[in-house]
Amino acid sequence: MPTTTRAAVMVEYGEPLAIEEIVLADPGPEEVLVRLYASGICHSQLHQIHNPRHPRPALLGHEATGVVIAAGSAVTHVREGDHVMVPFVPRDLPDHLTSAPRTAFSHRGGDHANGVYTWAEHALLHEQMVVPLPSDVPTDVTAIVGCAVITGVGAVINTAQVREGQSVAVFGVGGVGVNILAGAKIAGAYPIIAVDLQEGKLGYAKEMGATHVVNASDVDAVEAVKELTGGGVDFSFDGIGVPRVTAQIVEVLKPGVLGVRRGGTAVSVGIGQGPIELPRGLFPMGERSLIGSMGGSARPAQVMPQYVEWYREGKLPLERMISKRYEGLDHINEGVRALESGEIEGRSIMVYAEP
Repeated sequence: MPTTTRAAVMVEYGEPLAIEEIVLADPGPEEVLVRLYASGICHSQLHQIHNPRHPRPALLGHEATGVVIAAGSAVTHVREGDHVMVPFVPRDLPDHLTSAPRTAFSHRGGDHANGVYTWAEHALLHEQMVVPLPSDVPTDVTAIVGCAVITGVGAVINTAQVREGQSVAVFGVGGVGVNILAGAKIAGAYPIIAVDLQEGKLGYAKEMGATHVVNASDVDAVEAVKELTGGGVDFSFDGIGVPRVTAQIVEVLKPGVLGVRRGGTAVSVGIGQGPIELPRGLFPMGERSLIGSMGGSARPAQVMPQYVEWYREGKLPLERMISKRYEGLDHINEGVRALESGEIEGRSIMVYAEP
């Protein structure tokens, strides 16, 4: 029978999210019905909320944990009763199919299409959007693995492939930024420099692996990083997406030496918010590189089990990454407000239910 559940629905531009009932059909052959335990509140959703052209009504959220209530006949990697994580990118699609598969929900008498969503108490998802979670692992803190962790840690480990002893600068200590710091620490980078405008977030960054911090509201961040490293870093990461920051992560790179080594690599991780202008003197001199990292440059099915294992081993301190918890879906608009105003250090989550 169809499932009626509650969800945060983006209905009208400029209005708060509405907590309303939606109806989910029984799972099709390749679909999974999940009762959600917890969901992260990601900054990426703010871009959707503030975009007047985004289709409405729409469901939001893209990282979570839950339990499988029902699975379609073609689903083989999970079954009813299994704990799962929900990532924002498909777990193992072929290269030519990289967008999130879409499912349908009924709202106010009409049927609507939606991809992955987690700001709801249940979700009907394509089987590509669920990854097994061991049943003995907590389901609250692991809710952020599906976006913040795979994006941040993956940018270091998979995209940049940082090695022990290489220098790293991370601009923006938010939910993704703290995971970039954690990934750099796992990789053995040194120094690990965190750059932010808020002193509170920089203190938090030290707890998450930063060996040095730079308050960009007090000093020239680029010059400060160069001074700390004797000329520039091997790798820099933009966890924000603001055009000026993207330029800064290129400016702080170590220049190359012709015929000896290439220059440093800047990794753009945060969702872009406008055109980027780079100083003329940076290219091609110094042979620096600017690359993008989407979802940590790896399939969730391949890397999420490793991240959960690092959490078990204490290398990935998920509890410390979560700085705010909201009990229940009804607090979503407060969570969005707090994120918008810069009050959240690390990641905030909503907890819907316990296992």
